[in-house]
Amino acid sequence: MSFIVRQISRTADGREIIRPRTFTQKEIVIGREADCDIHLPDLAVDLRHGAIREVAPGRIEVAAISGLPIDINGRSTPGETIDVTRGANIRIGSHLLTVSAGEGEDQGNTVISVERVGALSEASEIRDEQRAFSLAGVAPGRRRMAWILGLLVLALFLAWPIWSFATNQYAEAGERRPVAFHADEMWSSGKLSLAHANLENNCQACHVKPGEAVRDESCAACHSTLHDHADPQRLAAAMPAKGAGAKFQLATAGMFGIPEGRCVDCHTEHEGAKAMPVTEQRFCSDCHNGMDKRLTDTAVLNASDFEKDHPQFRPAVMTSAGSRPIVQRLSLDARPLEDHGLKFPHDMHLSTTNGVARMAQTMKVEYGFGDSLVCADCHVPDASGARFAKVTMEQNCQMCHSLAFDRVGDTVRTLRHGDPKQVVADLRAFYRSTGPVQPINLGGQARRRPGDAMLVRTSAAFNIAAANRPGRADQAIRAVFSQGGACFDCHTVTQPSAPGAVDWGVVPVRLPERYMQKGWFDHKSHETEACESCHVAKSSGTSADVLLPKIESCRTCHGGERTAKSVPSSCAMCHDYHMDGLAPLMVRNMRDKGQRASRYGAQTESRVTGRN
Repeated sequence: MSFIVRQISRTADGREIIRPRTFTQKEIVIGREADCDIHLPDLAVDLRHGAIREVAPGRIEVAAISGLPIDINGRSTPGETIDVTRGANIRIGSHLLTVSAGEGEDQGNTVISVERVGALSEASEIRDEQRAFSLAGVAPGRRRMAWILGLLVLALFLAWPIWSFATNQYAEAGERRPVAFHADEMWSSGKLSLAHANLENNCQACHVKPGEAVRDESCAACHSTLHDHADPQRLAAAMPAKGAGAKFQLATAGMFGIPEGRCVDCHTEHEGAKAMPVTEQRFCSDCHNGMDKRLTDTAVLNASDFEKDHPQFRPAVMTSAGSRPIVQRLSLDARPLEDHGLKFPHDMHLSTTNGVARMAQTMKVEYGFGDSLVCADCHVPDASGARFAKVTMEQNCQMCHSLAFDRVGDTVRTLRHGDPKQVVADLRAFYRSTGPVQPINLGGQARRRPGDAMLVRTSAAFNIAAANRPGRADQAIRAVFSQGGACFDCHTVTQPSAPGAVDWGVVPVRLPERYMQKGWFDHKSHETEACESCHVAKSSGTSADVLLPKIESCRTCHGGERTAKSVPSSCAMCHDYHMDGLAPLMVRNMRDKGQRASRYGAQTESRVTGRN
């Protein structure tokens, strides 16, 4: 048999709250002591007042332990045996214990319901004990203590900081306060961010006037190169209509000289010694969601969430690379073609079976190529890792596309790359002199690289040419700039101004440094991905293809600010409010964390290696 004790309490409206507890031992103790099985917090109850024990199946004994009698069914007694099936009422102090037999799931157990039915005893000894250990007799009264503490708070946290601020002679002298405790620091809600850590002891750098909120002029004193996101009037027109609550807040703030749209509205400070928190996505979506309805003349498309509501990418594409280059922002859905003046078929250079691959194999030792060319052979990350270094003829092309046309002893003469007029002048000068006995690469067994064949043919003509045969020079010049020539095969060539003239020209190559002028993409953050996972270069047969991934490709990993995908991406990950060519603040913070993690990993590895 087990004891089931039900503690019963009542709410103000008379509703019962029952907390049952089961005891499997043969005896339970009743008393005021905290470790009693039935705890009765009443001074009329002794520490260990009584006990209830099982004496036979269906019968229990209630006995006093401390010697004080127990009231059982209205009769004071030191102890009594009770038939559980008949039940009993036990009164101890202000509590009533009702004994009954369990029913249903509790059948076979003794149920003891405990409820306070009277007022708790206020014995004189407890009052004497409280008075003995109380400060009421020696301390000031409550009202006086309230006034003293209130004045003390005002003196410590108002008067002292104001005095410390007003007597700051370092601010008047334009100097920085020494590193020490200053009373006005108690008003600070937290440490400055890492970006402003150097201003920790120079409050006046931002809080110029006492009692005045931080002004934009204080921020612009250091951040002089920042500019508005757009024209202030258009910014105001792009904002959604404000409700009554927002209007009231603005009106109240205006009364205290706090205008709308301050720097500190977004760039919050005193949030702790960490990176400044990135502005939430709603700061952007409030205006850019349905903005075309408020700014009917805007060319900016609506956007509110990268995963659910964002337009297709519109890169800046060079559509004409002539003397007056034209750059247009075109949607990738329209499959735009670019004209940057360079002829470069990616599929030919990335093939694993053609002559380019065979040539790459012959240059494994010299240049470190594999069995075929790959993207990384030409596209090398720059110092930041975000973009790639510029592809140049000298560093990336000349190893295969040689411009050599003559050898004088150990010196190889080459055509001047990037200067068509100089090419024409060099060829004419060559023909005015005596050609070599054996032009370079003629008659030998060495393998010629692409671009050499035409020059070899030209060089063969050089042997026949002499100063009195200028027609041969014109023929060689035409060969260089015509189909099959070194210039024509890679560049867009402009024809001579008149028949028979040799004023050939080459359209300048205008490769874009950045397609996404209004956004940011960091290749370093994607360095673990294969180039082919985003760029379909292997199937591109013309350099006019814009080999950028569409937004659908990015959405395989990137979602909105609150997404279940692997990379939650808010607006601040790719866009910066103050567009200045640098990476957005969120990306810079992520880089800083990555660099710190890399340094920590390197230090840990060094320590482990040292121990081993």
